[in-house]
Amino acid sequence: MKRTHHCNQLRPEHIGRAVTLAGWVHSRRDLGGLIFIDVRDREGRTQTVFDPSELSKELFEQAAALRSECVVQITGKVRARPAGTNNPKIVTGEVEVAATALTLLNSADVLPFPVDDPEVANKVNEELRLKYRYLDLRRPEMARNLRLRSKVATATRVFMDEQGFLEVETPILFKSTPEGAREFLVPNRREPSTFYALPQSPQQFKQILMVAGVERYYQLARCFRDEDQRADRQLFGQGGFLGLVEEFYNR
Repeated sequence: MKRTHHCNQLRPEHIGRAVTLAGWVHSRRDLGGLIFIDVRDREGRTQTVFDPSELSKELFEQAAALRSECVVQITGKVRARPAGTNNPKIVTGEVEVAATALTLLNSADVLPFPVDDPEVANKVNEELRLKYRYLDLRRPEMARNLRLRSKVATATRVFMDEQGFLEVETPILFKSTPEGAREFLVPNRREPSTFYALPQSPQQFKQILMVAGVERYYQLARCFRDEDQRADRQLFGQGGFLGLVEEFYNR
């Protein structure tokens, strides 16, 4: 099940090389007897071609039966796309893989909503998207959000470290404290009828650290506030504290 390249990696310099890709079936097109299958992983997608004149009947029929989001492994040789068929919308648009082998790793049922059409997917009821969150997160738009979030966090850590700040992870379970919103409570298993509160901000921990001499401190903090979402809420505190609220919805 090992791949040789991810689906956003192949370029003209790979032409002539035998490769193995693994991922989801992004789309399947039957044009003039040839079957074109776009394979997608978290990095991007690559077009593969199944030619019945070069493949066994069983293999070609297996490719023809694939549907969106089936998990496949495809082996073949990289070649340049025919003149006039390049796809400038994807970085692998100058090449394609002439398939020689196909392994169906997992079949997929009919999807509750499309993952390859941003306009349609954005109109899907949010409760349905959350019910099938594993499908929703496969959408390229959501994958970009996760990748951007990761890069921002990495860049923040690199910058703060260069400035002499120390990253400290403060506790998640704390006592109830007065803040500007309602709190989320967690039952205390060891002392029935008592509760922990999830922190609305790590302000008190920040102050303890400052008194302890850790004046240059930061963290990517999880703040829990029982209130309606506010996109304009500012959570950058003072004294070296950097708070970033978890936004799971990434709308």
